[in-house]
Amino acid sequence: MKRALTILAALTLSLTLSQAQRLEPVPYGDMEQWVVRIIKESGMIGGQTRELYCLGKSDTIRANKAYDYLRSGSPWSSSNAYARVAGIDKGACTMRPDKREDGGTCCRLDVELQAVKAIGIINVSVIAGGTLFTGRTIEPIKSTDNPNKNIECGVPFTKRPKALVFDYKCRVSPEQTMTSTKGGGKPKTIAGHDCAKAFILLMHRWEDADGNIHSVRVGTGMQLFEKTVSTWQNAHRIPIYYGDITGEAFYKPYMGLKSDMYAMNSKGKMVNFIEEGWDATKTPTHMLINIAAGSQEPFVGREGNTMWVDNVMLEY
Repeated sequence: MKRALTILAALTLSLTLSQAQRLEPVPYGDMEQWVVRIIKESGMIGGQTRELYCLGKSDTIRANKAYDYLRSGSPWSSSNAYARVAGIDKGACTMRPDKREDGGTCCRLDVELQAVKAIGIINVSVIAGGTLFTGRTIEPIKSTDNPNKNIECGVPFTKRPKALVFDYKCRVSPEQTMTSTKGGGKPKTIAGHDCAKAFILLMHRWEDADGNIHSVRVGTGMQLFEKTVSTWQNAHRIPIYYGDITGEAFYKPYMGLKSDMYAMNSKGKMVNFIEEGWDATKTPTHMLINIAAGSQEPFVGREGNTMWVDNVMLEY
């Protein structure tokens, strides 16, 4: 009788937990559908054919043209981009599909050193960090100046999830040095540790009469992955905390308000917006999920760092 009651209690608890926790997949977050873009680079830089990948309804596009990230209803963009700088066509690919050892497809993100060289015209080497994010990239990229201005951060979203959930593994160098390619010239070795990261921000945004975009932070979930994790961690959970978290024991400086994000206003102009405060009472208007192989500012990172991610979901 006692054993039967114990089993019944366990079943009741399991049912209660399943009712309390609901996982909702982010569209295309299972990493099983990909758009392949075939880009022919300019002859003066080698004329190679590049494959750039996007998460979205399966398709193949053979054209050197900007990609419409809203075309398939996918919320995802990435560090992959088609660039046309000084009349030279170039493709950058640091996010691609990869096979999981246990079956299926995942997303692989890499930190890489990428070079564009044409004698007498252009000679640029940049550290590019593989990044997957909700939002869109405005193509073609025309300059390496302030790459953030080409990124529209976040997608419309009004729910209040409890956590960001996904499968992952990562390779993170323990070295305390990084490569910096800021400001052009030769790459430089600088002190610091680059690691993988994942975060979700829930923001309440509005636009004023002059086209300026304002924002307050509603919810925050962030984590750095500072060591190599060589086996898949399934259903990894990053909790979302609502309101001002600066006084909490878990708070880290990297969780703070951001000032380097851009969005397109109603006039069709990309504008920089600054998070102006914290407010748990607001209904979110936008969600930004960002998963990356590196955690540094643009053009700084540790070449060789890699993040694999799969099955991105939201917990309610």
